[in-house]
Amino acid sequence: MTQEEKKSLPQNAQYCVIEAPFGRLGILTEMVDGSLMLSKIDYLSLNSPLSAPSNQLAQEVAKQCETYFKNPGYEFDLPLKPVGTEHQQKVWRAIQDIPMGTTKTYGAVAKQIKSGPRAVGTACGANPYPLIAPCHRVVSAQGIGGFMKEDSPGLYRQIKLWLLKHEGVL
Repeated sequence: MTQEEKKSLPQNAQYCVIEAPFGRLGILTEMVDGSLMLSKIDYLSLNSPLSAPSNQLAQEVAKQCETYFKNPGYEFDLPLKPVGTEHQQKVWRAIQDIPMGTTKTYGAVAKQIKSGPRAVGTACGANPYPLIAPCHRVVSAQGIGGFMKEDSPGLYRQIKLWLLKHEGVL
């Protein structure tokens, strides 16, 4: 998160950066209607400076992420800020139902929720909780596919590969 992005955060939001086996994770928490909730998880490169979790929820998110990195079958239990369009939420719920150690194609998810593969891919790209709604388990019919962002496509592809290997898919 850039300095400019940090300045634009709501007053009640806190951002920290923790270590991950593939680089770093940015964790954004904020108060929503009187409850502390997870707002976002970012995949970051190794050169992103670390910053310790400064609230109880951020510490819990970090602890649960560390547990997942040791045990790919671990299931997250965190309060998530409600976000996204109705379609995005439908995609993210469908993705959460993909069992660890398996994948589905964008087309299969699209068929399941009566959508199109590109719309599923777009929703995956907008997913604010990538480990919790594991869009790395959604792959192209022609290969790994997806999980690319314009600013750093190699990083996101490597993270997807690491996560799929970690879960025993590759």
